[in-house]
Amino acid sequence: MNPDLDRLHPYPFEKLAQLKADVTPPADRSPIALSIGEPKHPSPEFVQNVIRDNLDKLANYPTTKGTDELRQTIAGWATRRFGLNEGSLTAEQHVLPVNGTREAIFSLVQSVIDPVPGATVVSPNPFYQIYEGAAFLAGATPYYLACDASNGFIPDFEAVPDEVWRHTQILFLCSPGNPSGAVIPRDTLQKVIELADRHDFLIASDECYSELYPDEKEPPEGLLQTCAALGRDDYRRCIVFHSLSKRSNLPGLRSGFVAGDADVLKRFLRYRTYHGCAMPIQHQLASIAAWQDEAHVRENRAAYREKFNAVVPILQEVLDVDHPDAGFYLWPRTPMPDDTFARELAAEENVHVLPGRYLSRAVAGHNPGENHVRMALVAPLDECVEAAERIRGWLKRRP
Repeated sequence: MNPDLDRLHPYPFEKLAQLKADVTPPADRSPIALSIGEPKHPSPEFVQNVIRDNLDKLANYPTTKGTDELRQTIAGWATRRFGLNEGSLTAEQHVLPVNGTREAIFSLVQSVIDPVPGATVVSPNPFYQIYEGAAFLAGATPYYLACDASNGFIPDFEAVPDEVWRHTQILFLCSPGNPSGAVIPRDTLQKVIELADRHDFLIASDECYSELYPDEKEPPEGLLQTCAALGRDDYRRCIVFHSLSKRSNLPGLRSGFVAGDADVLKRFLRYRTYHGCAMPIQHQLASIAAWQDEAHVRENRAAYREKFNAVVPILQEVLDVDHPDAGFYLWPRTPMPDDTFARELAAEENVHVLPGRYLSRAVAGHNPGENHVRMALVAPLDECVEAAERIRGWLKRRP
């Protein structure tokens, strides 16, 4: 077996299951899960109809590159959404459909990393666990950048030693951030691009929460958008990941895309062709329909906005918490160790949250996820409100 498999940490939800293994929640409290970031809003009916109307496509092999129509639709959506120069992001050279961004993030790292001694992948901390696992299995070592209240939950890239940058092959960004929801501003993205040029590494920007934001007039900045502002129409050293999972409530469709640097994507396509990552044709057709419609996405944002507006004031009575810049998570500080908070809340109120330490690593004695929990406001509004009220009552009753 590949010895790097032994470097993988248990997934956060495995740790959570172990934490609660001997917990028996009260029978008079229905379970409310805020622990897993799985969208629960209804999937668009028109997308379901496309799949149902095209089940005959099960008889056809899909191509790894995807159909021209899907790639053109994605290129058009990204150009409109991020204000790119018309024709700069081409369907032929700059876009690849993927089976959800988890597999794309993992496989991109395998195709990019040259596993020489010292090969480094720089990651935010806390982070989406695939960044770390992909680095380990590609023969690289992660370097973690703390994201905490002291830096507004955005890494301090200028504090990274040049020696680290010299060995860096991939820098992961996550904006809006998981779990904090923090959005990296344009001036910081510009500095990151300058660092990539100076030290010759790839920026891989995970933007899966980019379409969940509170102000319709202020969508989050994207990496390709910053490229366009710099006149960088070749998107060199820049790759972005997007998904229909959160945007369109379609996590089971396993549909997203990778876009950016044409040279990287050309070789990534070769890797994917051998790896066998083709998206089923009926899913491609459904994806086209989803990327072409914004009405359902606005409704989705409105539903999350309503939940945040209802839940945050309740929790602010007992926790240090505020509205995130974007996304669907809350990242409150806890008045006790985060794992104790999660375990006792489950045991006494049947409300389930994820300890922040399970999403991060300790570096020099500091774990930026400690004394935080992640709450995903994915349940229906009434359940989210009830969960917040249970948490408020539970904390007020504690000595």
